[in-house]
Amino acid sequence: MAAVEVHQFAQCITCHAWSADRSMIAFCPNNNEVHIYRLSQEKWEKVHVLQKHDQIVCGIDWSARSNRIVTASHDRNSYVWNQEGSEWVPTLVILRLNRAALCVQWSPKENKFAVGSGAKTVCICYYEQDNNWWVSKLIRKRHDSSVTSVAWHPNNILLATTSTDGKCRVFSTFIKGVDTRDSKAGSVSDSKFGEQIVQLDLSFSWAFGVKWSPSGNTLAYVGHNSMIYFVDDVGPSPLAQNVAFRDLPLRDVLFVSEKMVIGVGFDSNPMVFAADERGIWSFIRFLGERKSTLSSSRYGSQFSEAFGKLYGQSKLGVNNDGIEASRSRGGVHENCVNCIVSLTESASSRKMRFSTSGLDGKVVVWDLENQEDLSGYL
Repeated sequence: MAAVEVHQFAQCITCHAWSADRSMIAFCPNNNEVHIYRLSQEKWEKVHVLQKHDQIVCGIDWSARSNRIVTASHDRNSYVWNQEGSEWVPTLVILRLNRAALCVQWSPKENKFAVGSGAKTVCICYYEQDNNWWVSKLIRKRHDSSVTSVAWHPNNILLATTSTDGKCRVFSTFIKGVDTRDSKAGSVSDSKFGEQIVQLDLSFSWAFGVKWSPSGNTLAYVGHNSMIYFVDDVGPSPLAQNVAFRDLPLRDVLFVSEKMVIGVGFDSNPMVFAADERGIWSFIRFLGERKSTLSSSRYGSQFSEAFGKLYGQSKLGVNNDGIEASRSRGGVHENCVNCIVSLTESASSRKMRFSTSGLDGKVVVWDLENQEDLSGYL
């Protein structure tokens, strides 16, 4: 199995992030605190508890170069934490939100970070040296509902978002004085802040978990209708594909290479998607399995299985074996997996190691090194 480490840190984990050397992990145990554990003599010890938020912390990101932690919470606030000696000192970020903050991510150059919110806005935050504080510029009136996830393009300017209005959008976040005009970025660096580059109307349900490929040429996001969407040549004429699967919806995705994506969600077992030589994406298998088996007893009818759970098996005569097999597919995780984080340097085009966390309170480290049937996609 690809899972190489399993850690039971809490009863429930909403999100997590790693330090640059992977010796420390920060996570929220489904409350208003952030716990930091350090690996010491092959044991994990709690070393810090970050207490500043008033409600659940739903987003954490740990910058690799500057060693700063940014957190976002349902209390509409965000803090940047700097380590001074043995303590973590918080700095309040002026978000100007009237609804909950839902997600946060540092930009590749770590000079900005983006916060998605329930106020239908995205906050692009940057540091003002003169006033010694973090301020934000808002992308308003573009989303029709809550912004569920954000993802930075490798060029540090483009930002992709997903929303519960079912759409995926790409914006320019160029800020004068923070970003520089780059000839490599082409016309992107000439666009104004908040300019919408493209809007993707592929999903007819809530959209989650958007990510860019390592090169920035492909965009992937998921819908609450058990579909995953892949978009090439993001711009005026994008090339889009969608892959439907018969299992529970996904919540987040991660590109491990240009041709392979790992998806995690309500099925509690990571799913592997890959592109063939023609660039056609498809579902390969669950990561907790050696190979996918599409037997009727295992998968059955998704429709009848769902209604069997709601109304009882006796009414519809649903095969019990099919339901139990589907339920036990999770393997390592025992509940919804809501976060997936790469454990490889961001500059690398292949992310062989990554971690997942979920509502079961576990953090699982996965390694694809010895997965021979997947080596052709890495």
